[in-house]
Amino acid sequence: MDMIDLRSDTVTVPTPEMRLAMANAEVGDDVYGEDPTVNQLQADAAAMFGKEAGLFVASGTMGNLTSVLAHCQRGDEMILSKDAHIFRYEVGGAAMYGGVQPNTLPIDRDGMMDLDQIRHAIRGDNVHYPITRLICLENTAGVSGAPLSKAYTDSVAEIAREHNLKLHIDGARIFNAAAALNLDVKDLTAGADSVSICLSKGLCAPVGSVIVGSKAFIKRAHHIRKSFGGGMRQAGIIAAAGLIALHDMSQRLHEDHANARALAEGLAALPDIQIDLSMVRTNMIFFRVKPSAPISAEALSARLKDEYGILITPYPGDPGLLRAVTHYWFKAEHVTRVLDAVRTVLAPAYSAAD
Repeated sequence: MDMIDLRSDTVTVPTPEMRLAMANAEVGDDVYGEDPTVNQLQADAAAMFGKEAGLFVASGTMGNLTSVLAHCQRGDEMILSKDAHIFRYEVGGAAMYGGVQPNTLPIDRDGMMDLDQIRHAIRGDNVHYPITRLICLENTAGVSGAPLSKAYTDSVAEIAREHNLKLHIDGARIFNAAAALNLDVKDLTAGADSVSICLSKGLCAPVGSVIVGSKAFIKRAHHIRKSFGGGMRQAGIIAAAGLIALHDMSQRLHEDHANARALAEGLAALPDIQIDLSMVRTNMIFFRVKPSAPISAEALSARLKDEYGILITPYPGDPGLLRAVTHYWFKAEHVTRVLDAVRTVLAPAYSAAD
């Protein structure tokens, strides 16, 4: 029985086309700027997002950390969501390596910080305060999969400009946001000073992200990447997969969104599943097992794995919440298999209801 892995879209393995491109990639020494495949990936990403330059990095975490440190000095402050990946799941790197203080704000159900709260969080000119240097957004919002609109992003960018701040977008799933909103990523991120673009979340590349921004920003980021050990020499082998991710895989994400919607609607029809369908907007599904169900969310997760080869795990920090993330290797025909398995595990509840 083939495993169905819905833990995350990071589990996507390279496509056959990617493996062939990797095997035949033209390479050089990237530290010297001589890897033609890396150079092509960086240039293509920058052009796609309407920025001057790009930089290939090993991961989304490295991309975000490099960007924050390229914008900020030690002792500066950045404003971001209290649920932002940069704050919650990146090991406190900005504070650890850059001495950058996070000023965190709550978000609404759509993943947005309140605009007035952002304005009020910006420090005034006072010797007691750190200097506010940066605002960070995450699109899509990792806690819900909700896409941040262009209007909202532009409004945050305007606040940043008014106060001489920079705006960085953690765009780990920015192509999902663009697909959901039916927008070009260039338009969606036009107001950002930098964007981190993950190639391995749902786009099937085995590793890597690209950050894009101005030439001056990328020049600073290049030095920071080197200090992290990010000079990867003949990295064209993995950049070749990144080019396919960027140009081809980014264009098919609506399929993942459709499969997520079908799976969510099927789950919503089960009497012991609690789910808000209005929040299923991209490839993420969050749902709960009701307290009245015969088993807990943790037990459901364990039985789906052991008995049916289906991986859906409790969300970190909220064991009653389950998250399923669709991706390239989760096909439409898998929806029925997952729903049948969940229905069978919860069968005693349906018998009691009858």
